[in-house]
Amino acid sequence: MLDFELTPAQSAKATTAWPADSQLKRDRHRPTLVMFIHPHCPCSRASLAELGVVAANSQGQADLHVLIIKPHDFDDGWEKTDLLASAKSIPSVTVHIDNDGAEAARFGAATSGETMLFDCDGRRLFRGGITVSRGHEGDNPGVAALAALLHAGRASVDATPVYGCSLFNRCTRDEDSERQCKP
Repeated sequence: MLDFELTPAQSAKATTAWPADSQLKRDRHRPTLVMFIHPHCPCSRASLAELGVVAANSQGQADLHVLIIKPHDFDDGWEKTDLLASAKSIPSVTVHIDNDGAEAARFGAATSGETMLFDCDGRRLFRGGITVSRGHEGDNPGVAALAALLHAGRASVDATPVYGCSLFNRCTRDEDSERQCKP
Protein backbone atom coordinates (compact mmCIF):
# COMPACT_ATOMS: atom_id res chain seq x y z
CA MET A 1 0.00 0.00 0.00
CA LEU A 2 2.83 2.39 0.88
CA ASP A 3 4.52 1.63 -2.44
CA PHE A 4 1.32 2.63 -4.27
CA GLU A 5 0.98 5.89 -2.27
CA LEU A 6 4.54 6.91 -3.02
CA THR A 7 4.67 5.83 -6.66
CA PRO A 8 3.88 8.62 -9.10
CA ALA A 9 1.86 8.07 -12.24
CA GLN A 10 3.72 7.67 -15.50
CA SER A 11 4.62 10.99 -17.05
CA ALA A 12 2.36 12.15 -19.84
CA LYS A 13 3.47 13.91 -22.98
CA ALA A 14 2.11 17.26 -21.88
CA THR A 15 2.14 20.13 -24.30
CA THR A 16 4.81 22.78 -23.85
CA ALA A 17 2.53 25.51 -25.20
CA TRP A 18 -1.16 26.32 -24.90
CA PRO A 19 -3.00 24.13 -27.44
CA ALA A 20 -4.21 26.25 -30.35
CA ASP A 21 -7.39 24.17 -30.63
CA SER A 22 -8.31 24.41 -26.94
CA GLN A 23 -11.85 25.55 -26.22
CA LEU A 24 -10.62 26.91 -22.89
CA LYS A 25 -9.73 30.59 -23.07
CA ARG A 26 -6.26 31.54 -21.89
CA ASP A 27 -5.91 34.80 -19.97
CA ARG A 28 -3.62 37.11 -21.94
CA HIS A 29 -2.90 39.41 -18.98
CA ARG A 30 -1.88 36.93 -16.28
CA PRO A 31 -0.78 33.30 -16.06
CA THR A 32 -3.41 30.60 -16.55
CA LEU A 33 -3.43 27.44 -14.43
CA VAL A 34 -5.34 24.31 -15.44
CA MET A 35 -5.87 21.21 -13.30
CA PHE A 36 -7.41 17.99 -14.63
CA ILE A 37 -9.52 15.82 -12.29
CA HIS A 38 -11.14 12.40 -12.56
CA PRO A 39 -14.29 12.88 -10.45
CA HIS A 40 -13.99 9.43 -8.82
CA CYS A 41 -10.26 9.54 -7.92
CA PRO A 42 -9.88 9.55 -4.12
CA CYS A 43 -6.27 10.77 -4.49
CA SER A 44 -7.53 14.05 -5.99
CA ARG A 45 -9.13 15.32 -2.78
CA ALA A 46 -5.65 16.35 -1.64
CA SER A 47 -4.86 17.92 -5.03
CA LEU A 48 -7.96 20.10 -4.77
CA ALA A 49 -7.10 21.05 -1.18
CA GLU A 50 -3.64 22.11 -2.35
CA LEU A 51 -5.21 24.07 -5.22
CA GLY A 52 -7.20 25.91 -2.54
CA VAL A 53 -3.87 26.89 -0.94
CA VAL A 54 -2.53 28.07 -4.31
CA ALA A 55 -5.72 30.08 -4.94
CA ALA A 56 -5.59 31.72 -1.51
CA ASN A 57 -1.91 32.60 -1.86
CA SER A 58 -2.05 33.77 -5.48
CA GLN A 59 -4.45 36.62 -4.66
CA GLY A 60 -5.77 36.81 -8.21
CA GLN A 61 -2.34 36.64 -9.88
CA ALA A 62 -3.48 33.72 -12.05
CA ASP A 63 -6.59 32.59 -13.88
CA LEU A 64 -7.44 29.21 -12.29
CA HIS A 65 -9.37 26.39 -13.98
CA VAL A 66 -10.33 22.84 -12.99
CA LEU A 67 -11.48 20.47 -15.72
CA ILE A 68 -13.56 17.49 -14.56
CA ILE A 69 -13.46 14.52 -16.94
CA LYS A 70 -16.84 13.15 -18.12
CA PRO A 71 -16.91 10.22 -20.60
CA HIS A 72 -19.66 10.71 -23.22
CA ASP A 73 -21.17 7.26 -22.72
CA PHE A 74 -21.71 7.60 -18.97
CA ASP A 75 -24.98 8.61 -17.33
CA ASP A 76 -25.72 12.28 -16.79
CA GLY A 77 -24.61 13.17 -13.30
CA TRP A 78 -21.73 10.64 -13.18
CA GLU A 79 -19.33 13.54 -12.79
CA LYS A 80 -21.29 15.13 -9.92
CA THR A 81 -19.20 13.94 -6.99
CA ASP A 82 -17.75 15.53 -3.88
CA LEU A 83 -14.69 16.39 -5.98
CA LEU A 84 -16.79 18.51 -8.33
CA ALA A 85 -18.35 20.22 -5.31
CA SER A 86 -14.90 20.76 -3.76
CA ALA A 87 -13.55 22.30 -6.96
CA LYS A 88 -16.56 24.63 -7.18
CA SER A 89 -16.04 25.73 -3.57
CA ILE A 90 -12.52 27.10 -4.19
CA PRO A 91 -12.76 30.88 -4.55
CA SER A 92 -11.56 32.27 -7.91
CA VAL A 93 -11.53 28.84 -9.61
CA THR A 94 -13.62 28.25 -12.73
CA VAL A 95 -14.81 24.65 -13.09
CA HIS A 96 -15.50 23.03 -16.47
CA ILE A 97 -16.82 19.62 -17.46
CA ASP A 98 -14.36 18.13 -19.94
CA ASN A 99 -16.61 16.01 -22.13
CA ASP A 100 -14.83 12.82 -23.15
CA GLY A 101 -11.54 14.27 -21.90
CA ALA A 102 -11.12 16.33 -25.06
CA GLU A 103 -9.25 19.15 -23.32
CA ALA A 104 -7.13 16.71 -21.31
CA ALA A 105 -6.09 15.10 -24.59
CA ARG A 106 -5.28 18.50 -26.14
CA PHE A 107 -3.07 19.40 -23.18
CA GLY A 108 -1.54 15.92 -22.98
CA ALA A 109 -2.77 15.35 -19.43
CA ALA A 110 -3.12 11.73 -18.32
CA THR A 111 -3.39 11.73 -14.51
CA SER A 112 -5.97 13.12 -12.12
CA GLY A 113 -4.49 16.09 -10.29
CA GLU A 114 -2.17 16.98 -13.16
CA THR A 115 -1.64 20.73 -13.07
CA MET A 116 -0.15 23.08 -15.66
CA LEU A 117 0.69 26.76 -15.49
CA PHE A 118 1.06 28.83 -18.67
CA ASP A 119 2.36 32.38 -19.03
CA CYS A 120 0.49 35.17 -20.80
CA ASP A 121 2.01 34.14 -24.12
CA GLY A 122 0.93 30.51 -23.73
CA ARG A 123 4.30 29.00 -22.82
CA ARG A 124 4.10 26.26 -20.20
CA LEU A 125 5.93 27.26 -17.02
CA PHE A 126 5.04 24.25 -14.86
CA ARG A 127 3.62 20.77 -15.21
CA GLY A 128 3.02 18.18 -12.53
CA GLY A 129 1.33 17.29 -9.30
CA ILE A 130 0.79 19.50 -6.28
CA THR A 131 0.87 16.77 -3.63
CA VAL A 132 3.85 14.88 -2.28
CA SER A 133 2.13 11.48 -2.59
CA ARG A 134 -1.32 10.01 -3.29
CA GLY A 135 -3.96 11.67 -1.17
CA HIS A 136 -1.58 13.59 1.11
CA GLU A 137 -1.76 17.32 1.76
CA GLY A 138 1.08 19.46 3.03
CA ASP A 139 4.28 21.16 1.92
CA ASN A 140 5.37 19.91 -1.48
CA PRO A 141 7.56 20.96 -4.41
CA GLY A 142 4.60 21.53 -6.78
CA VAL A 143 2.87 24.14 -4.64
CA ALA A 144 6.24 25.73 -3.86
CA ALA A 145 7.05 25.97 -7.58
CA LEU A 146 3.67 27.53 -8.38
CA ALA A 147 4.08 30.06 -5.55
CA ALA A 148 7.56 31.00 -6.78
CA LEU A 149 6.39 31.34 -10.38
CA LEU A 150 3.39 33.50 -9.44
CA HIS A 151 5.27 35.73 -6.99
CA ALA A 152 8.81 35.89 -8.40
CA GLY A 153 8.39 34.76 -12.01
CA ARG A 154 10.77 31.82 -11.65
CA ALA A 155 11.12 28.57 -9.72
CA SER A 156 13.83 26.00 -9.13
CA VAL A 157 11.71 23.25 -10.74
CA ASP A 158 9.29 23.29 -13.66
CA ALA A 159 7.95 19.74 -13.29
CA THR A 160 6.99 17.45 -10.42
CA PRO A 161 5.59 13.91 -10.24
CA VAL A 162 1.80 13.48 -10.34
CA TYR A 163 0.12 11.16 -7.82
CA GLY A 164 -3.36 10.18 -8.94
CA CYS A 165 -5.55 7.86 -10.95
CA SER A 166 -5.59 7.77 -14.72
CA LEU A 167 -7.91 10.42 -16.14
CA PHE A 168 -9.21 7.84 -18.56
CA ASN A 169 -9.99 5.00 -16.10
CA ARG A 170 -13.35 3.46 -16.76
CA CYS A 171 -15.57 3.19 -13.69
CA THR A 172 -18.17 0.53 -12.99
CA ARG A 173 -20.95 -0.03 -10.47
CA ASP A 174 -20.21 -2.27 -7.51
CA GLU A 175 -22.81 -4.37 -5.65
CA ASP A 176 -23.95 -1.31 -3.67
CA SER A 177 -24.63 0.62 -6.89
CA GLU A 178 -21.92 3.19 -6.12
CA ARG A 179 -19.43 4.14 -8.81
CA GLN A 180 -15.92 2.96 -8.09
CA CYS A 181 -12.77 3.46 -10.15
CA LYS A 182 -10.63 0.47 -10.85
CA PRO A 183 -6.88 1.06 -10.48
